[in-house]
Amino acid sequence: MATPLTAAQMLDALKAEGLTVHEHAGWKTHNRDAATGKSFGPVIGVLIHHTAGHGDRELCYKGRSDLPGPLCHAWLGRTDGLWTMANGRANHAGGVDLDVLNALRAEKPLPVDNQANADGNDCLYGLEIENLGDGKDPYPEAQYRQAVLWAAAICRAHGWSEKSVAGHKEVQPGKVDPSFDMDDFRADVQKQLAKTATKPAPAPPKPGKPRVDLSRLLQAAKADPGAKQGHVSYMAGTNLTEAALVKLGYLAKTYAGDGSFGTTTIAAYAKWQRHLGYSGGEADGIPGKISLSRLGDTTGLFTVVA
Repeated sequence: MATPLTAAQMLDALKAEGLTVHEHAGWKTHNRDAATGKSFGPVIGVLIHHTAGHGDRELCYKGRSDLPGPLCHAWLGRTDGLWTMANGRANHAGGVDLDVLNALRAEKPLPVDNQANADGNDCLYGLEIENLGDGKDPYPEAQYRQAVLWAAAICRAHGWSEKSVAGHKEVQPGKVDPSFDMDDFRADVQKQLAKTATKPAPAPPKPGKPRVDLSRLLQAAKADPGAKQGHVSYMAGTNLTEAALVKLGYLAKTYAGDGSFGTTTIAAYAKWQRHLGYSGGEADGIPGKISLSRLGDTTGLFTVVA
């Protein structure tokens, strides 16, 4: 038994297995948990279905008048690929044989399903494969392969073997889906699990914030006001400091961006210091480590190095 995968974990598992995943709008919060008062899980396996029709993706999402959706956790189109449909409890398994559930939980050979005395929606992930299910409608090789990858991805994520996979026809008396041999399907899942899953490419690291060198900024604040027009001592740090003062409303934008820590910038910085509670000589417009760090943190524009 295992805790159900979160939506994010499910996506990661499917993509790591090599699947291209299409996300149906709203799927991450689409479930029957609140409506039934029964939460999904612990989970023990995955269940394979065929839809007995074509063009039924939205039906599997919305459900029918007699059976509200979602009707599966994922829908696999003949040519439309794999779509995530639900995260949580879904109306796909219905009444199932408790002996079969116990065998799935223990990963033992499945007994004959001769009764429906347990709720499979509580503990089984469900995949609906778009197919007429009449034995004459073929499963394209790519579609069947995606079904194998879907089952393997979930089994791998939970540390299960292929023995945690069943067909609807194996758990509920009278069902005939899916219309392919489940022993063959489990053998294909076993082969896939023997391979190493590909991990999704890590997200690129977020670029670090620009840094303002306090010692260089201090030199600029002392040298620039008395220098000739256009004198620049520390362009990068001054421009970042001025941008932060503009963002907080202490400096007009027209006075920012020239790289010079002039008298107008000094006056604006003094306002920031007074805002922080400084007064007298401590609010002279010359940056200190605490006030500059607060400015960078408040605006999110930079960090300070001494």
